[in-house]
Amino acid sequence: IIHIWNFIIGMSPAFWDDGLDYWLPNWGKPGQPGEGLTHYPSDFTRDVIPIPCHSHNDYWRRIPLYEALHYGCTGVEADVWLFDEELYVGHDTASLTRNRTFRGLYVDPLVSILNKQNPQTEFNNSTRNGVFDEDAEQTLVLLVDFKTNGRDIWPYVEEQLSALREKNYLTYFDGEKIIPGPITVVGTGNTPFDMVIANPTYRDIFFDAPLSRMWQQPDNSPPTESLSEVATSILTGQGLVGVSSSTEFDSTNSYYASVNFRATVGILWRGRLSDRQIQRIRGQIQGAHERGLKVRYWNTPNWPIGMRNHIWHVLVKEGADMLNVDDLRSAARRDWRRRDERMNDL
Repeated sequence: IIHIWNFIIGMSPAFWDDGLDYWLPNWGKPGQPGEGLTHYPSDFTRDVIPIPCHSHNDYWRRIPLYEALHYGCTGVEADVWLFDEELYVGHDTASLTRNRTFRGLYVDPLVSILNKQNPQTEFNNSTRNGVFDEDAEQTLVLLVDFKTNGRDIWPYVEEQLSALREKNYLTYFDGEKIIPGPITVVGTGNTPFDMVIANPTYRDIFFDAPLSRMWQQPDNSPPTESLSEVATSILTGQGLVGVSSSTEFDSTNSYYASVNFRATVGILWRGRLSDRQIQRIRGQIQGAHERGLKVRYWNTPNWPIGMRNHIWHVLVKEGADMLNVDDLRSAARRDWRRRDERMNDL
């Protein structure tokens, strides 16, 4: 009898696991059970779990912004070019079109989404809920890559962000502390650091600081290299415009600390990171975290898949805060919480 009962239990999914859509296909429809109860005001991202993934070159996707949100990415990227007093989005000038603008692809859709997530009803008057229904306090990072002259682009980006600013949707610095918001704007590429910090009492565009300048000897590890060796290996890229040798980066002026993975870590000759490479990553992450910044490595290898996954796992294990991702589906399928966090849920 016990064996028969175990067999029945084991086979039960084959008969009964067809989901609610099978048993209640018309639930919520007019004249059916649950009529009018299918949707609620802030259900745009219902059942989406936010994950620490940055949608690299997001504008290339079939549905920019929305695809990243569908997979739970908490960061998106827009490469911005200034022509004829308009901001266009694309990887290079050959990909630019008149209708693919910064306002049209990102600013206006974000305003629309956040308006839905912050309904003004008799029950709610909040204006600080984020895009994720599962975690309303989770900010979405809008990484704006200034492709043309940063000083020329700056006022246009500031002006177009006013649609989000006026709704109180932006993270900002009030001169004393950071006030978290649904959207955190970070400038990278040719973003001028001196313009980021020009106003000492208010800012809502933060800097993508150079991670290569933040290396320090990791705790409990033997000396392997010096800061000058790490920093001088990266002489170009984001985080250098308007920066001097005495510039100090912290959470009041910067959000990310980023670096080109290939340039700073080098080649994985056997498909795995060497001890020296891991030590370099560990030292950079430690230095950034002590400054209150979130770590992001860009230009990580996408292939072979096994090597890509190995790099992702090492970065997460060592404390990187955001994975720079092209394959959103693969990133969303994995549990990127650190082992101690997963164990706490058991």
